[in-house]
Amino acid sequence: MKTPQQIYDAEKSKIEKKLFALLEKKSPKSLYEPCDYILKSSGKRLRALLVLISAKACGMEFKKIYNASLAVEILHNFTLVHDDIMDNADKRRGLPTLHVKYDLSTAILSGDNLIAIAYENLLKDCNGNAKEVLKTFTHGIVEVCEGQSLDKEFEIRTDVTIKEYLVMIQKKTAALAEMCCKIGAELSSASKENIKHLALYGRNLGMAFQIQDDLLDIIADEKELGKKIGGDLLEGKKTFLFLSALEAAKGVEKQRLLGIIQNKGAKQNEIQYFKELYYKLGVIEKAKKEVRAYSCKAMMHLNKLKDEESKYFLKWLIETLIDRKK
Repeated sequence: MKTPQQIYDAEKSKIEKKLFALLEKKSPKSLYEPCDYILKSSGKRLRALLVLISAKACGMEFKKIYNASLAVEILHNFTLVHDDIMDNADKRRGLPTLHVKYDLSTAILSGDNLIAIAYENLLKDCNGNAKEVLKTFTHGIVEVCEGQSLDKEFEIRTDVTIKEYLVMIQKKTAALAEMCCKIGAELSSASKENIKHLALYGRNLGMAFQIQDDLLDIIADEKELGKKIGGDLLEGKKTFLFLSALEAAKGVEKQRLLGIIQNKGAKQNEIQYFKELYYKLGVIEKAKKEVRAYSCKAMMHLNKLKDEESKYFLKWLIETLIDRKK
């Protein structure tokens, strides 16, 4: 039996080969070249793998589900294009963002085209259950948009709660992982029970993944992370750690944290202070416990499945994502 890493590497390679060939000879070049640019940028291809493995867990062969796996990967890249525009981001995965490399209008149009291409590919793998699959896919897009809207709203609010933050990441990050797992199961004509457990596995995996991202931003090694630590603080993002610190702090420490909101971000020379404050207030350990809690919930839903090889891979995926350094 192949190891999970071998399965991941082999399937990631197949997905990328299919993804890179998808837009060959398409015209006009002014539209498809930018779309090709974003699809060929590096990435984990995690969401595509979630579709494949979830389908396999319900008895479907990989070869019958590749179009759907491409669809969710294209959808993910569509969200990145529009997120980068809204965030005025210059770089994505070490490369110029689409609106920087080309222009704003091209980036918007390319994003629109990508979502249409995603639907085209998803439909190729739909049979009698197309209505349910399309409903799941569309609902996932709506949730991501709602999550992004909340994220933007939080930028100008001073009273965001941890509960609200968890709702936001459930929509913006976890909903897409949940949708991938659910679609894989639905396309396999799985039982309602298996669909439910795989969907909830995806949701909890996504929650753990995002809070781990929050943690890595402040505790990771800069060389392994590939960027300076404290980026969320510099941008004034209201992460799980920041909101937990704000809730726990008092006096001068609370005023320093509130200053990040007022100034729309911390200064580079303040990052070490806030990192030490996070440790002092116990929010680093609190975030780690939260990651473990969501990971355990994901594991609990996996234990309801029967396919041992798929369960083994999905458990490995939790451990790999939670133990990652970047």
